[in-house]
Amino acid sequence: MTEKKRGKGFGILVTFVTMFLFWLLLSGFFDAFHITAGIICSAIVALISHDLFMKEGGLARDKLFKLLLYIPWELWQIVLANFDVAYRVLHPKMPIDPRIIEFETTLRSDFALVTMANSITLTPGTVTILVEPEKGKFWVHALAQAPADALLVDKTMQTKVAEVYGEW
Repeated sequence: MTEKKRGKGFGILVTFVTMFLFWLLLSGFFDAFHITAGIICSAIVALISHDLFMKEGGLARDKLFKLLLYIPWELWQIVLANFDVAYRVLHPKMPIDPRIIEFETTLRSDFALVTMANSITLTPGTVTILVEPEKGKFWVHALAQAPADALLVDKTMQTKVAEVYGEW
């Protein structure tokens, strides 16, 4: 067996164990059905995404640590955006000015592009419509100018995703 295949198998195993333990932690059910479902789902996730946690030299600790720091920041952005959308909907003048914006990023890896697209869509008031991976181009529907400016001018989300995946 070559080193590369052995490393890939180890990466899949580490990812499977991590996903299965996370499944057990979140499900709270320890009957045969739930454990079997957890094993199957964890195996599928491990086969598809083992390279998120692993790289040729071993565990991608830096990437994983940065991703774990990014998640609370994204959750806070979701909370803030919820308040913004609620304000716009409940305000008597409904300051809603929908628009479709288009912008390019420096992001190129599949994981970085998917993380960015999902982060935009998870944040209320914005939805990723299309991503062109070759150019790092995004088309996003924004509820108003402020959410659009956060993506076009501020670019904090793009910067944070780039830091996670080392693409700055």
